[in-house]
Amino acid sequence: MIALTLAEIASAVGGTLRLDGTTHAPDTIIDGTVTTDSREVGDGGVFVAKRGEFDDGHRFAPAAAEQGAALLIVEHPLDLAVPQIIVDDSVDALGALATEVVRRVRSLGRLRIVGVTGSNGKTTTKNLLRTVLERVGPTVAARASFNNEVGAPITMLELTETTEFLVAEMGASAVGEIARLVRMARPDVGIVLKVGLAHAGEFGGIEQTVRAKAEMVTELLDTDVAVLNADDPRVVPMAGLTAARAVWFGLGDTADVRATDIRTHARGTDFTVTVPGGGSAQVHFSVLGEHHVMNALAAIAASLELGVPLPAIVDALEQVTLAERWRMQVMGGRDGVTIINDAYNASPDSMSAAIKTLAQVKNPGSRTIAVLGEMSELGEFSGEEHDRIGLLAVRLGISQLVVVGAGARRLHITAINEGSWDGESAFVESADEAFDLVTSTVRPGDTILVKSSNSAGLRLLGDRLGEWFA
Repeated sequence: MIALTLAEIASAVGGTLRLDGTTHAPDTIIDGTVTTDSREVGDGGVFVAKRGEFDDGHRFAPAAAEQGAALLIVEHPLDLAVPQIIVDDSVDALGALATEVVRRVRSLGRLRIVGVTGSNGKTTTKNLLRTVLERVGPTVAARASFNNEVGAPITMLELTETTEFLVAEMGASAVGEIARLVRMARPDVGIVLKVGLAHAGEFGGIEQTVRAKAEMVTELLDTDVAVLNADDPRVVPMAGLTAARAVWFGLGDTADVRATDIRTHARGTDFTVTVPGGGSAQVHFSVLGEHHVMNALAAIAASLELGVPLPAIVDALEQVTLAERWRMQVMGGRDGVTIINDAYNASPDSMSAAIKTLAQVKNPGSRTIAVLGEMSELGEFSGEEHDRIGLLAVRLGISQLVVVGAGARRLHITAINEGSWDGESAFVESADEAFDLVTSTVRPGDTILVKSSNSAGLRLLGDRLGEWFA
């Protein structure tokens, strides 16, 4: 975090500074890392005691103090000899502090901010942008999927006076949450990747999901840029909701940044990108899966708007071999067996894309095995979407389905009811059973996809299979 005095932090968060039992003064400088995890606190850091659904961060404040925290942001005074700022709501205070830090760094005149949202692809696009932009200047981007009301401001608080680019991933489970993050960061470029059924159950329907994702662009200024998916009919109308200039990415003729000649193979995806002004380039993209081309296009469009030349963008993208751990992560290799671990999360769109990729990259004459778990948070759409995935696996000729857990059982039932299918489907209750089944029936050269929502926990099964076949 940039250097601020205790008094300045207290003013920014609207809290009361308490220095009882310490030797500090209001003008003491604080510039350490800000965190809500006491295990991550270092000397000079700031610990924000957040109340959680199952625990209370105030319980861990003593541990944070022992590890060198220079400031505690808390909702009630604690009997600790560490400076404390007492606030009504620690999460609100975290956001207020992030807002002030962004404001101060932006006032120096060099910071440019990109906001990224969408039902799928946020983390991949964020990582691609970081790879491109950090070659141009000091860049801050979220770790993992730090994209909610806690993770996003913690990322913003990593800014320093020399930061030139901030890539802020912005997720939500309810209307209003993205708007809150946008007001903290005030992006110069706002990206909307796709609106799908991911978290539709939490939002209360697809209409509410559209409304929430549109918050990325509704408050952009006429000097800003909205980077929008030209191929998504739910995203296209967002151009009419923003004062910003729209830049379109996609596969169709209406896109400003467009991909053609897409060729997917086991080593990634090749495509030709065409950009405004008639420029084009061949891209040899090592991230597996045709669906990641759209994420690459969004990153290209945003980078161009930030002044990065196309050759530099392409060179950076071609160095990326993995979007993120557990996202189309290729593992294995023994006996020619390939494991694709894509079990960090799953929505109907990403599940479909992963299964299509499995069918495309299989070794000639070998089998494809899809180990699939539940797609969570789909609400009323859950049954029909699991049906649709089962039918897709049949249509694409996947050799073997292994369906894991009661939440995904309907997918298995739909598949086995398709009489014309040459493949097989098995249902198991647990990841351990799935591991035993796959390892006992696999053949040399097989390609195995592991895919589920995070809550199903199959990412660890993917790791286990990857190690088994290493």
